[in-house]
Amino acid sequence: MDLANRKKELVEEFSPMIVKTSLWGKLWIGGLIAIILVGLYAFFVQIQKGHEITGMRDNVVWGIYIINFIFFVGISYSGAFISGILHFYETSWKNSISRIIEIMTVLSLVIGPIFILLCIGRLDRLHYLFLYPRIQSPITWDIIAIMTDLIGCFIYLLLTFIPDFAILRDSKELEIPSWRRKMYKFLAIGYKDTPTQSKRLHKIKNIMSAMIIALAIVAYTVLAWIFSLTLQPGWNSTIFATYFIIAGLYSGVSVIIISMYVIRRVYKLENYLKKIHFIGAGIVLLVISLLYGYFTFSEYFAKWFSHKTSDTNLLNTLFGRYFWEFILANYIGIIIPIIILFFKKLRTIKSITFAAIVAVLGMWLNRYIIVVPTLETPFLPIQDTRTEYLFYSATWVEFALSFAGIAAFFLFFTLLIKLVPIIPMSGIIEHERKVIKKTKNYTDGLE
Repeated sequence: MDLANRKKELVEEFSPMIVKTSLWGKLWIGGLIAIILVGLYAFFVQIQKGHEITGMRDNVVWGIYIINFIFFVGISYSGAFISGILHFYETSWKNSISRIIEIMTVLSLVIGPIFILLCIGRLDRLHYLFLYPRIQSPITWDIIAIMTDLIGCFIYLLLTFIPDFAILRDSKELEIPSWRRKMYKFLAIGYKDTPTQSKRLHKIKNIMSAMIIALAIVAYTVLAWIFSLTLQPGWNSTIFATYFIIAGLYSGVSVIIISMYVIRRVYKLENYLKKIHFIGAGIVLLVISLLYGYFTFSEYFAKWFSHKTSDTNLLNTLFGRYFWEFILANYIGIIIPIIILFFKKLRTIKSITFAAIVAVLGMWLNRYIIVVPTLETPFLPIQDTRTEYLFYSATWVEFALSFAGIAAFFLFFTLLIKLVPIIPMSGIIEHERKVIKKTKNYTDGLE
């Protein structure tokens, strides 16, 4: 294989993706920026008027900000876990989805913790969390775990980008501004794809892969402990850590499937993101959905069977005020994906993507009914009987900031795809090298 010509071919194939932006692409970016600007205005209003402008009160102190935080961190956990696992598998198809998962992981870890800041009433005292941390507090451990996980995942993402940065740096045919070529040169950090550098980079990625798997499990486990170690109806559960981990994988795999479908359609990558990728991801989602359904059943069955007054009150709230949310989250959001993914004839690209969309929406609603109904049914009822204090209802400010966070995720994802191809060129070359080497060894063996 002529390495120089192969790199040139790959750059020519993927350069339209990173150099050109269609009219629809510009409108997409402009729309996302507009949503983020509305969110910034909502944030300014919240800073000016305080949390009174939100639906959060003394009784229900957490709302959709915390729900979004749990959801994004769950996606990042599953992305880190799956990305780390895939690195150790010598399969040809992993190259097509690895970068999608890695970018999704880092962006989720960046966007998710921002929603925690929106819950803080006194942002001017934020630095006290770092100057005077209470080591006994699970919040402190959560901050440590998330920051460590973010640094580890960011380093791993940069390591996977380095070979492609080097290819783009050395490509004379790539028509890009001089500042961008200088940026590629800086980010490539002198990588020349020599055998020694390649071997060293592979070893470092092996170490980082194992680290981010462990860090992801720790980060989401600590988050689950923040709930399960709190004396609130429905939270004081021994299975919350494993339940959260399975739920994170459930939402993460679903987001991966949706991302694969959108990227495949927009960038015409049918030759790389094939049906086998969707079927494989669909089977993984099926297994996880069965586990997630089992944990969900166990959690609510234990509450129903215990006959504790607090659990009974919580279940009455769930089947009363939140009946349809409960049905959509724990029946539709689990059973529909299982039915679609269980039967082989139903496993088409579109149906698997539809199952993933249902799973994501169901998972977000599940996070909602874990947080809000519990806070509305405390052990000691609040004395203030005003409706806005007893029950939670999100305001336009919370929805604006939530959509702004989602828009920021999509915007950064789009911009990163403009920085480097979503299909790793270095991964394609590495796979072709291995195929040639195996073929040569087989031929030499016959001789």
